[in-house]
Amino acid sequence: MEKRNNKLNDLSGTEWIKFTKSWAVYDSEGNKVVNYNREDTRKIGFRSWFIHNPPSRESNKILHPASFPETMINEFILFFTKRGDWVLDPFLGSGSVLLSAFETGRNAIGIELSEYWANISKKRLEEARIQKKMDIYSGEAETKQIVIVGDSRNIDKIWAENKFPLVDFVITSPPYWNQLKRAWLRQKKRKEKGLPTEYSEDDKDLGNIDDYERFILEEKLIFDKVYEVTKDKGYLVIITNNIFTNKRLYPLAFDTLLTLSEKWCPKDEKLWLQDDKALLPLGIYNEWVGNRHHQYCLIFRKEEGKKGELRKEFEKRIRSLYLKLLSECNESKP
Repeated sequence: MEKRNNKLNDLSGTEWIKFTKSWAVYDSEGNKVVNYNREDTRKIGFRSWFIHNPPSRESNKILHPASFPETMINEFILFFTKRGDWVLDPFLGSGSVLLSAFETGRNAIGIELSEYWANISKKRLEEARIQKKMDIYSGEAETKQIVIVGDSRNIDKIWAENKFPLVDFVITSPPYWNQLKRAWLRQKKRKEKGLPTEYSEDDKDLGNIDDYERFILEEKLIFDKVYEVTKDKGYLVIITNNIFTNKRLYPLAFDTLLTLSEKWCPKDEKLWLQDDKALLPLGIYNEWVGNRHHQYCLIFRKEEGKKGELRKEFEKRIRSLYLKLLSECNESKP
């Protein structure tokens, strides 16, 4: 058997791939835990991390290249809202948040730039409503789930035109920059099956912005407007991640946390640990490339009373960082 030329260490291929998984569980004594996949680790509210392996997805949902499970969204909605409250998803995709709102007895509004995905969301909702009518009537009050084809950059106009109420809770997962264009290895099977591998071809789609700084700015401006249609004390949860591309890490999750903190009060984070994804031989025998099997669930709150304080802290933080970088640049010049 041919021996591989390992440039970095003495590990076998299997040992290498296992170590590149982006998370592991250790107890308070520093011992690695192997029986972590238990019922008590699956509940979102129990600790700062949770494992969620969703059930098999329906065919309409499989079509979307970056959907997330209703079973997980249900838990967030149940924690942050009461029955009859209003939920918003400004990046609706295939409609997971609206389906969760329907299942949990909440009203919801979803905004989707692509008419193609908006129509799939409507179809999934209609199928869920038909199924509920076939079930025994529970006596629950009927709720509304509304799909809007539009650009969340114009959410203020959408609200004015439709006379929507302020929402109680926002949960969403914006594009992970332009990752879908680059994730050729993970998207290969989708392409072979003829499934979509990008959100859309629309230039207005955040997922089609190639400049990282511009992406971060446009994402921030959208959530600045989302702030205005959210009730005071209402929460926002953003599911996102950092991105590895061009042989470096782009701190998308951390930059999202920083830029939104001008208006939104950052409250916490929860780690969604994924234990149902295949480990890929990324960078094997050559250099570190991790298997990113976790997502950040960033938790913010609208706190109007702290708005001025948050803005001052934000400006101070950004100004200090800029001056520090500028100083370092000047010192490095010959």
